[in-house]
Amino acid sequence: MKLDSYCYTNIGGREENQDAVGRREEGENGLYIVADGLGGHQAGHLSAQCAVRTLSERWDPESPETPEHFAGFFADINDAILAIQEETHLTTKTTTVALSVQGGRAVWAHTGDSRLYYIHGGKLAAYTADHSVAYKKYQAGEITREQIPMDEDQSFLLRALGGPKRFEPDAGGADALQAGDAFLLCSDGLWEYLTDAEIVDDCLRASTAEAWAGALLRRAAARIKPGNDNLSLITVKLHD
Repeated sequence: MKLDSYCYTNIGGREENQDAVGRREEGENGLYIVADGLGGHQAGHLSAQCAVRTLSERWDPESPETPEHFAGFFADINDAILAIQEETHLTTKTTTVALSVQGGRAVWAHTGDSRLYYIHGGKLAAYTADHSVAYKKYQAGEITREQIPMDEDQSFLLRALGGPKRFEPDAGGADALQAGDAFLLCSDGLWEYLTDAEIVDDCLRASTAEAWAGALLRRAAARIKPGNDNLSLITVKLHD
């Protein structure tokens, strides 16, 4: 199967873009990363860029990944960020979501609230669970999934890369990928303006990864208010 992907990042209404995106494609194998440096911490862009750089260096396109092994790379990222903190004396942290597509299989991992959506058979087959207080409230039935972006606790994260504790990722995967399958990786600066149904609908209507990304960005642009967060995305579509 052929990989069709598109990357985008935007400073939004902030003074600095603390998001970072990364992509490596070799034949039918691909690695995709979205990292969101935490705006409440100093120099968040350093940790986001470190996450992309470290994972890109560790990933081997010729060595098929398991969810457990792929998640192990996040410890390497965390160590690298801690080294930056020691050198710069800055408290820099980041959320990260990453996807590896190899040999007709996919594995992914994430820490924080940058998200991955997997579309299979025309439906949303899997998605990551935010490491945030608001997501815990959703899981407890206190709010709906659609209310997460508006919840007062949405910005309170329970895990992030760049600390001695609470950096561990969750991991998942999918076997036997098919033509028509698709993935969206994005920071909270984008997903907070979109519903699950809109993401799937725009995917099914779009023939390319770039067209899908364009449709999502147009939806978000119509809802964004001044001073909005950085926003980043990677769309991936699989074709025969």
